[in-house]
Amino acid sequence: MGSTPRRSRRRRWASLLGATALAVTAGGALACPAGAATNVDFPTHCVPPPIAGIPPIDGTTTAKITADKTDAEVGDTVTVTYTVVKPAASNPTDLALPADIMTPTGKITLGGAQSGSVTVAGPKKNDPVPGKGPFPSFSMTGTFTVTAPGAITLSPGDYNIHTSYILELDTPCTVTNPPAPVSETVTATDNPPANTRSIQLGSASGAPGAAVTVTGGDFTPGASVTLAGRSGAAQTADKATVTANAQGAISGSLVVNDRTTTGVVAYEGGAWSAELGAGPVAYVVIDDTPVPDGSQKLTTTVKAGTLSMSQAGDAVQLSAVDFGTGGASTGNLHTVTVKDFRGGPAGWSLTGKVTDFNGPGAKIPAGKLSWTPDCGTKAGSPSTCQAGSAGVVGSTGATLASTPDGTLTGGEFTASARVSLDVPAFTPPGTYAGVLTLTLT
Repeated sequence: MGSTPRRSRRRRWASLLGATALAVTAGGALACPAGAATNVDFPTHCVPPPIAGIPPIDGTTTAKITADKTDAEVGDTVTVTYTVVKPAASNPTDLALPADIMTPTGKITLGGAQSGSVTVAGPKKNDPVPGKGPFPSFSMTGTFTVTAPGAITLSPGDYNIHTSYILELDTPCTVTNPPAPVSETVTATDNPPANTRSIQLGSASGAPGAAVTVTGGDFTPGASVTLAGRSGAAQTADKATVTANAQGAISGSLVVNDRTTTGVVAYEGGAWSAELGAGPVAYVVIDDTPVPDGSQKLTTTVKAGTLSMSQAGDAVQLSAVDFGTGGASTGNLHTVTVKDFRGGPAGWSLTGKVTDFNGPGAKIPAGKLSWTPDCGTKAGSPSTCQAGSAGVVGSTGATLASTPDGTLTGGEFTASARVSLDVPAFTPPGTYAGVLTLTLT
């Protein structure tokens, strides 16, 4: 009689442990992140803790990998999320499992242009699992640094679920036939080398047909370099060719005939490019046509101004979200006014980047902020404002608005954006603040 209650308790504990071991092979209750990643199926071998007395579980796992950026440059940091969409098993018992007992960790396998693995981890969070019910999905996140250009493939790897229910237990699940299929691809490019080519002019103005001296440096040694006049963004018919010496320096002269010339450029290759060129450096053709007898030549000067911006305010309150639900916290940026009174050929670009949103003991990553830009052009402006693309702002930044280069640019413009911060469901309550920095170039 005295031993019967102890045996009964051991059976109940074994039953609980057995149910827990199966639960951890299936995961927790985080929502799948948004993205265009592909769900992939792969065979999985999960080994419950020996104390559970349950044989290994062989089944099919459905998972996907998402990345916060699928186009990256060498040196960028990419945040990746490994989501088990459909676990390999369901709860085989009538015993319901409690919430928040599971902590997942795992690996993402890199292939293609970059090899290795990324360690990912998820929070200790899951919904209760009813008896005989399906297990919910779970997500794990991590980061890696892009080290090589090319297509980098991301495949689901092994994962482990640690449970804190009665005992601290681990259930490792391995990919039966690694690697698993590719779920996502990140395309990486090399950072282009900085263009340090430069030119100087012997004078800033001259009569029609006068020759201006052009010197410069940091061109490719031995390269053929074209000297050319520019009228705004368009190249004129005035051209000359020089050869860079062994140190990359150039020296030559350009005869400027076109009276609309606004500047001089120098470039390698068959046509102008910002990557292989220098300039434009301002140059003005002075019209020295003689004044006929009995006439008077009247002249005036329009003075060039500056490129500037101002904003209507510096604090934006986004809408609140509920703990446990999360979602989009939205608002509108204060209007930014851009005044381009330079009167030259160059356009401008207004970009923004944001810091992480820090709060009470936690943070919301900068990559969770996205915007939908909008801009307008004041009537009579030579240029037309172009709104940036809707999408993630993040710490690397995005374009809010811009105007293109042209023969004559300038004007007055307004820019704003609808912003949305994707707040994770169980972010601790409190106020979170990030700083959005706008840069006009």
